[in-house]
Amino acid sequence: MTGTPRRWLFVLTILVGSFLLFQVQPMVARMVLPRLGGAPAVWNSAMLVYQALLLGGYAYAHWLGRFAVRKQAIIHLALFLVAALWLPIGIAQIAPPAAGQEALWVPLLLLASIGPVFFVVSAQAPLMQRWFAADSRAGDPYYLYAASNLGSFAGLISYPAFVEPTLPLAAQSWGWTAGYALLVLLVAASAAARWHGSAEIADNSAGAGDEPRPSWRRQIHWLLIAAVPSGLMLSTTTHLTTDIVAMPLLWVLPLGLYLLSFVIAFSTMERPTQIITLIAPVILLAVGGLGLLSSGGGSMTIALASLAMLFVVATALHGYLYHLRPATQHLTLFYLIMSAGGVLGGLFAALFAPLLFDWVYEHPILILAAAALLPLPALFPWDKWLKLEPRTVRLVLLLLIAVAMFAAQHMVGKWTGLLDGSTAAWGLTIFAIGILVVGWRWAFVSVLALLMIGVGGWDTIQESFTGARVRSYFGVYTVTDYPASNQRRLAHGTTLHGLQRTDAEHRRDPTTYYGHKSGVGLTLDKAEALAGPHASIGIVGLGAGTLACYRKPGQQWTIFEIDPAMVEIARDPAKFTFLSDCAGNTPIVIGDARLQIAKQPAGRFDIIVIDAFSSDAIPLHLLTKEAIGIYQRAMKPDGILLIHISNRFFGLQPVLAEEARARGWSAAIRMDPGPIGDDYGDLTGSNWVALTATPQRMQQLTGGIRPRTEASLDGAWVALESRPNFERWTDDYASTLPVLLWDHIIGKRDE
Repeated sequence: MTGTPRRWLFVLTILVGSFLLFQVQPMVARMVLPRLGGAPAVWNSAMLVYQALLLGGYAYAHWLGRFAVRKQAIIHLALFLVAALWLPIGIAQIAPPAAGQEALWVPLLLLASIGPVFFVVSAQAPLMQRWFAADSRAGDPYYLYAASNLGSFAGLISYPAFVEPTLPLAAQSWGWTAGYALLVLLVAASAAARWHGSAEIADNSAGAGDEPRPSWRRQIHWLLIAAVPSGLMLSTTTHLTTDIVAMPLLWVLPLGLYLLSFVIAFSTMERPTQIITLIAPVILLAVGGLGLLSSGGGSMTIALASLAMLFVVATALHGYLYHLRPATQHLTLFYLIMSAGGVLGGLFAALFAPLLFDWVYEHPILILAAAALLPLPALFPWDKWLKLEPRTVRLVLLLLIAVAMFAAQHMVGKWTGLLDGSTAAWGLTIFAIGILVVGWRWAFVSVLALLMIGVGGWDTIQESFTGARVRSYFGVYTVTDYPASNQRRLAHGTTLHGLQRTDAEHRRDPTTYYGHKSGVGLTLDKAEALAGPHASIGIVGLGAGTLACYRKPGQQWTIFEIDPAMVEIARDPAKFTFLSDCAGNTPIVIGDARLQIAKQPAGRFDIIVIDAFSSDAIPLHLLTKEAIGIYQRAMKPDGILLIHISNRFFGLQPVLAEEARARGWSAAIRMDPGPIGDDYGDLTGSNWVALTATPQRMQQLTGGIRPRTEASLDGAWVALESRPNFERWTDDYASTLPVLLWDHIIGKRDE
């Protein structure tokens, strides 16, 4: 063989391929959002398609390894050229689905749109490593997997940070096409570097001295070790957003740390992985012990600790995978099983867990699974120091577990929601026992489980039997009574989604964002004067049904709600009675609001209320030019569009100010301070924006828009805050980055 192994060429090829792979997923998600909406079935289908294509790409790379490198290159480059027929990336134009066929149609649409290009690019990481190893001088190819994940991390971070805020979708698609062309050239150059000499030896003609095929037991071990970090990455995201801190773009951090764990574990530097593996059991006890706690207190410290645990556990397990790696002739089999493990963990955490559990129980389950799989060298080998017999060691371990059980029982009996006093002392006792039993897997897992139960876990488990908690693909909803204040609250983790007074005199009073001095309260109180006794009103976002008691006899209301679980909660009189008391016969349309409103007759509504932007993850597709156009079509010419933009993290006024300017509409905002003068703590400050096609209609609603300096408590509407050179949101371009309230995020501590 002539020349050099050309490591730089293979590293660059893998970097580019992995970068493109993590760019195409969010780009296609943005493309299909206006067409398919934000229903969980859509994203579950998308995830399944991506995982199936990735697994298929790894299987294809494994199959291709039976040929000589020259033949592999010819087949692979030919497939690249065929897949190029699907460029530039766009959404395929296929017939809409028949009723009941949506579950099959969404995967078909995604496969038809990006299937071939995603498939061929996904094969890059294992295939390039195999080609690299074809040169006997190249050395161990597994470190290239670190480069692969570094490229994936760069793609993940760059899309929300740089690509989405600066480029419309059409430009993104052409940019990705240019990257694809570069990748084809790099693959061709890599193939040319291995067409001669020993590279021509097909892998399936291995000599007698080569390593035998790994056993089924070893392959299952790989599968499980790969599955746990994948599932833990998703469960950490869910656990953080449900019970600790809701924050925009939070999903980027767990996924980014998951990818970086591969970079460290598969690098040639073994010392960092060894150190992380050594401390992993301690981190599991210290942070994983909180895994069953269903009220994280909104602490950013706990959030950061959870992310640190994910990174440490993922690095330790991926380092263990690297330690168990086979010889290079079984490289593609190894990555194929790793990919299958990732799919398995993802399916469990993202698809099955919301169906099986009413809380994020997959998180503590995966923490315990990590403890069962981690390398666990004894931190304090007291059995050797004391020269104990194995039987004596087992008896000591049983005694230590019994003490841990006693401590956990004490913690359960004394638990008040805080880890202090004697509860903290018993928790530290269990923690110390956990440190002592590291090295005996069954004992370590048992002690970790007991610590979870002691630190609030028993309360979490008990609440599953009360019927007060419901889970859907959108989150975990808990209904809680507060007798001292005569309140019943609906919470999504740490976020309040609804509140009702339980005393008969006040149970129909509007609460939280919807008081009589809020923008929506002022508007609905005047609905009869504005649109007559038979006003037609559309409400997007049900919550606990609080707005229902604004309905007057003769008015025609339609409510649009994406989550069926929320509908069940609001309709259950044992939980909330707004609907049953005031609007029991109101039709509720389940589905993505934009898609469902598009199906309504033109000119139907006098007022449309959009209440979908108070969460940490706002649905962009409901605020674009095209979305506002759908609402305009569904409204009467003198209709009023009311949009709720109270949000802790996003300042959405410039978005609507620019939309109103572009349409020549009138716009105003009512900023209600809320709690001032509220004797019961039922009300919340709110910001509601009103948009009308004519200034006369706005005058009728507001009595005149005042300067922003004159906002007061008497129901004043003021001008929207605009921003120079703010780019109008469209289906082709929309980014939350320019409207993020960074000071709120940096200083964030949930209520």
